[in-house]
This record gives sequence, structure tokens and C-alpha cells, in this order.
Amino acid sequence: MASPSLERRGKGAGKSEFRNQKTKPENQDESELLTVPDGWKEPAFSKEDNPRGLLEESSFSTLFPKYREAYLKECWPLVQKALNEHHVNATLDLIEGSMTVCTTKKTFDPYIIIRARDLIKLLARSVSFEQAVRILQDDVACDIIKIGSLVRNKERFVKRRQRLIGPKGSTLKALELLTNCYIMVQGNTVSAIGPFSGLKEVRKVVLDTMKNIHPIYNIKSLMIKRELAKDSELRSQSWERFLPQFKHKNVNKRKEPKKKTVKKEYTPFPPPQPESQIDKELASGEYFLKANQKKRQKMEAIKAKQAEATSKKQEERNKAFIPPKEKPIVKPKEGNALCDVKVFINYEK
Repeated sequence: MASPSLERRGKGAGKSEFRNQKTKPENQDESELLTVPDGWKEPAFSKEDNPRGLLEESSFSTLFPKYREAYLKECWPLVQKALNEHHVNATLDLIEGSMTVCTTKKTFDPYIIIRARDLIKLLARSVSFEQAVRILQDDVACDIIKIGSLVRNKERFVKRRQRLIGPKGSTLKALELLTNCYIMVQGNTVSAIGPFSGLKEVRKVVLDTMKNIHPIYNIKSLMIKRELAKDSELRSQSWERFLPQFKHKNVNKRKEPKKKTVKKEYTPFPPPQPESQIDKELASGEYFLKANQKKRQKMEAIKAKQAEATSKKQEERNKAFIPPKEKPIVKPKEGNALCDVKVFINYEK
């Protein structure tokens, strides 16, 4: 029989060997462990993962505007068919103007009800069924951005929303190509469908546009990021040095006033009190005059003003009778006249 000391030694040696086997290689880079390999896809959630189903039924409902009623009524059989594949019931209430989705006893995927809720939300926000049904896929998500309350002025809001769309939808199309997302601008919301990384960029561009930052700046940055992502060496590095730095220029468009008020020098003493009418009369001596004398002075002043006005009017009338100055007659020089006569004589011969 082996002694207990030998058994302990054998166990200790086995543990040390196991530890040496489990140690990670030092040469392996940490960035390779953090990055997702190209072409990797998460396995789909099947019934085998949850064979017993769900314990409780869940349901979501949303309202839709009146103008969407005709389209929803037309495409609702396709919506029911797509949701029945995942064992989710869908009902359309035209009287109340609402859509409802709820799970059944056969539903096995617990997250499918959230995707069904997003589907009816997108349909209510004027997204077509062909694009909205993509939300049922595992690698596709959606984001409904509310922009109505970001700008107070209605005219300014409409202008910035149109700036996001661009001329003939060119800005929106460029954003869709760079982010791999479908974007729909309708009313006070912007609906986006696509991968999570693209939705993050779409939200940033939309919010910046509503804050009066032109979308072309973000589109330029996205184009540079797209080219940098192709280089495997730059994936683990910071891209700040490659991205353009746009400075905000606050141009003051306020015109300068025609009359500029120059501030006077500050003096601690108050201004002198203005003279009253009695003080002025005392200074000029009018205060001591009688009533008839004051009246005579006023009449003389009025007659003097009238005489001055009539003289000015008479001068303006007399201007029409003054003859204009005539220009002096310029006499021709003698030499030039003789030359002309000689030329005429030669021509006669």
C-alpha cells in the first residue's frame, strides 16, 4: 500500500501539471480576442432552446393615423402570415384605429413579441411592409427618433428636416448607403431599420441636424471611417487623427446702427437744474413788462417771421425769371481756316 505522503505528492503534482496546461499563451493579442471574426453569425433561436414555451401571454398595441388605414387594410393578411410563422397573433381594429400583437401557447421565442411590437410601430410611422418585416430577423434592429420637440420654431424645424432629406433625397440616400440602414422621415419622427452600428450613426446625424449642424460634415466622417475599417491594422487604433475637425463659425449678421451713441464720461455730480420759464423771463426782463407790452412784442415777432417767410417764397418765384448763362462762342484759329481753304482749292482742281 502506498503511504499517505506519496498520495499527497501525487495529487500536488497532478494539480501543477493541470495549471501549466490551462495557462494562456503570452503571444496572443488581446485585440484579437475582443474583435468579432469576419463572417461570424449568431445561431438562430429554435424551439429546442425553449421547448416548454412561455408561462404568460404578452401583448402590445399601438394607434395609427387615419391616412394609413387603407394601406394597413390592404397589407394586413401579409402581416398576419409573417407573424403566424413565429406563433404571434395580430389584430387590426379599424373602429378604434389600433393594431395589437399578442403571444400564444405555441410561442417559444421570448423576444419575438418585442420585434412584433416594433413591426406595428414602423407600420404606423408610414414604413412599407417590405421594409418593416425585416425587423423580425435576428441581425436587424430599428430606432424611431422623435424630432418634433427638438426645435421650437415651426419654420426652422421644417427647414432642418428638409436639410436632412436633401435635394431629391440625395442626403438621405448617401446616409443609407454609408450606414446600411433604411431611413424614413415622416412628420415628427425618423424611422431607421438596420444593424445596431448603423442605427447609432443615424441617430447621431439626425440629432446633429436638428441642432443646426449640416449632415454633410457627419457624412464626410462616415466615408473616412468606412475606408479605415477596411484596414485590419487600424482596427485597434484610434481614428481621431484621420477624422476632420470642423470648427463652428458663429457669424454675426446683425447690421451696425446708423447712429452710434457715444457714452459720456462718468461724473459723480448730477447735471445742473434747468431754468424755468419765470427764470428766463426775469433774465431777459420780460417779467416786469405789462400785458399790452408783452402782447405787442409777440405780434412783432410773428410779423417778423411772416416777412422772412414771404421774402423766401418771393426769391424762389424770381428764380424762374433769371435767364441762364450762355456759353462763350469759340472762334476758329486762323491757321486752321487757311488749311481748309487750301484743301478745298486743291480738290476743285
